Amino acid sequence: MKTVLKALLASTVLAYSATQVLAVEWNVSLWGKRRAFTEHVEKLAELVKEKTGGEFTLNISYGGLSKNRENLDGISVGAFEMAQFCAAYHPDKNPTLMVLDLPFLGVETLKQEGDLDMALYQHPEVVKDLARWNATIIMASPLPQYNLAGVGDAPSKLEDFNGMRVRATGGMGEAFKKVGAVPTSVTSSEAYTALESGVVDAVAFAPHAHLSFRTIEIAKWWTANLNPGSVNCPVVANKDALAALSDAHRDALMSSIPASMDRYYEAYQAVYDKWEPTLEKNGVAKITLPDEVVSGLQEAAAGPVREEWLAANEGKIAAKELYEFTKAKLAEMK
Repeated sequence: MKTVLKALLASTVLAYSATQVLAVEWNVSLWGKRRAFTEHVEKLAELVKEKTGGEFTLNISYGGLSKNRENLDGISVGAFEMAQFCAAYHPDKNPTLMVLDLPFLGVETLKQEGDLDMALYQHPEVVKDLARWNATIIMASPLPQYNLAGVGDAPSKLEDFNGMRVRATGGMGEAFKKVGAVPTSVTSSEAYTALESGVVDAVAFAPHAHLSFRTIEIAKWWTANLNPGSVNCPVVANKDALAALSDAHRDALMSSIPASMDRYYEAYQAVYDKWEPTLEKNGVAKITLPDEVVSGLQEAAAGPVREEWLAANEGKIAAKELYEFTKAKLAEMK
């Protein structure tokens, strides 16, 4: 009897030990609150847990692990295993990604943006760039075209942008600068306070961000057709953590990405379904700028910003190759 009990006890200990070995928890650093922008990460966590029977879990934190501008640094030192960041927060740290932030690239749909992002993310130059931070990009977070929400007088001609203080990052910020605006790169979390206090006159966001960060609650107008571009915000994993996963856990993670992206696009559609009613509810004037204003901004900004970006990165990264790759991929998708 004692022998049987000992055997049972030993098997229980072994089973418990095996469970302990198999159990993997990744910490995931996001910011703000759960919203359309993070729905693919939330769905990924749900599917990974389900596929592995709870053996592999993603512990999502909204700001509890790191500041949004420091997520890439956190990934590099293994402070957490997964994170989302926006390239424009630190262009010097991820110069290859900034080609996607150039203004007026000509992206037409959110799905097209996502496919273009992922195509670039797999380019050898980008892979090498992110490897410096011990990071591997696993998902895109494509954002709709940005537009301005602001206070004071709404712009109606190109000259109205002269002196306007605009929260705009990356290539969009450079584009507005070409027509005399004063861009500032306050974080998304700081945008409401900046607009409310008068630090900026307008904020460039995609609709979901105007909703999430409440800028639309104090804005008096919104430009419906400026569409200067977007920013790219990849989801990355720590390379060492990714390599350490068992084949089964890695497969559970990677095979869940398509369904997670589907959920992301569904979430954005829901945002657009309530966008117009929200504008009306808050009394925000919907401004459709004249064609000559939009084309004037494009003419003043698109070419010069691109050429400046190419010149600034000459000899540092394969900037021209990345730009031509991006434009060629986009042409294929249309």
